[in-house]
Amino acid sequence: MAAFLRHGAFKTGQHLTPEHVLMRSYATKAEKKKGIDRKVGPKIDSTARSLAAKGFLRPQKSYTPSGDVDGRLNSIFHSVLGTSSNSTKLTDLNQKFALLCKCEEALGHGVPNSMLHHLETLKDVRNFFATPVDTTTPYDKLRNIELPENLSVQFEYHRFHPETDTAFGGVTAFPESSTIVTGLRYKDKYPGYKVSE
Repeated sequence: MAAFLRHGAFKTGQHLTPEHVLMRSYATKAEKKKGIDRKVGPKIDSTARSLAAKGFLRPQKSYTPSGDVDGRLNSIFHSVLGTSSNSTKLTDLNQKFALLCKCEEALGHGVPNSMLHHLETLKDVRNFFATPVDTTTPYDKLRNIELPENLSVQFEYHRFHPETDTAFGGVTAFPESSTIVTGLRYKDKYPGYKVSE
C-alpha cells in the first residue's frame, strides 16, 4: 500500500478495484499506455503438457495382447456380468472393479488410474486389453531398424581420457577443460580426469 500512496494512487480520488491493484503492481507506465498487462493467470493445463512431453518415459510395463484375448475376455464378461455384449454399460462400480480385477489377473495387464473413467462399456474394456503397450523410447527403437548408409548412431558414447585415447598423443580438443563424471551410475563406467594447472 505504501507504494500506491507514494505514487499518488489515492490522491486522484479514484476507486481502486482488486484488478486495478494487480494491474498497477505488475505493469509499468509504458506498458499501461500501450494496454499491455503482464498478469499471468493460473495455467491449469501445464501439468497435462508436462506429462504429454515425457509420456514415453513413464514407468509402465510393456504389454502384448495374446491371440485369444477376445475369448478370454468373453469368458470373464460372462462370469462377472452374465453377458458379453459390447454395448453393456459399466454403471455399477463394484461390478466394474470386480471385472477389471479379473481381467488383470487373467491377462497380466492392469488399468492405470488415469484410464479408469474412459472404460464405460465392455467395448472400451475390450479395446483397452487388445491394444499393445510399447515402452521402448524412440532412441532405443533406432537399434532395431535398418538405418541409411550415411547415418550412424553411437549408442554407447565415448568420453575422452588422456591415458586411453592416444590417437593424438593424449591431447584433447579442449585442453583446459576437465572431464568430471558426477553421476553415481556412470562413475565406474566412464573415468574422469582433472586438468593439472
